[in-house]
Amino acid sequence: MDSFSTLIRTASHEQHVEAETSTFMSDLLGGRLGVDAYARYTEQLWFVYEALEAGAEKLASDPVAGPFIQPELFRLTALERDLAHLRGPGWQAGVSALPATRAYADRVRECAEEWPAGYIAHHYTRYLGDLSGGQIIRDKAEKTWGFEKKGDGVRFYVFEEITNPAAFKRGYRELLDAVRADDLEKQRIVAECKKAFALNTGVFRALGEEFPLSA
Repeated sequence: MDSFSTLIRTASHEQHVEAETSTFMSDLLGGRLGVDAYARYTEQLWFVYEALEAGAEKLASDPVAGPFIQPELFRLTALERDLAHLRGPGWQAGVSALPATRAYADRVRECAEEWPAGYIAHHYTRYLGDLSGGQIIRDKAEKTWGFEKKGDGVRFYVFEEITNPAAFKRGYRELLDAVRADDLEKQRIVAECKKAFALNTGVFRALGEEFPLSA
């Protein structure tokens, strides 16, 4: 029988691929969009991570979600440094969430407040994705727009407190395998994981509409 970490990865594979291969992300990684599109994307991430990390302190003592609350993963401070670099010191006055982003953040906040096991699905899709595919985005951003290597503008993707990402991800998957949930609840977590990827794809779709490539 497959472990839960394997189940959650394989069951959400299709949604994961759809998010990764969205038109917006393909254009961004292909260098076909300007730095403003990258900055706008970073703004949307801020709203999602604000929702993720606002609920973290309360969840730290939760028997289900608590083991996943690890401060070395937190991204909000790094995002704010990136936005100050991208948008200037008064960045907070100018950022706005797309409707798709607001729906995503609202769902994260709802899970954090009402369903800790569901919060794990969002935690997994975001942070493990940042540690993995996020490094491709960092590398492309540095090369495309000339950010200093692992400096302001790409700090979101730099996990300074995680010296061995591969070992960290192994430990994270062990936490998933040990999650305190019965089989039915695990199926609900998998479904929420798929929903998380779909919400993320919705943000990419909205960004693609805001930054269409001219024919």
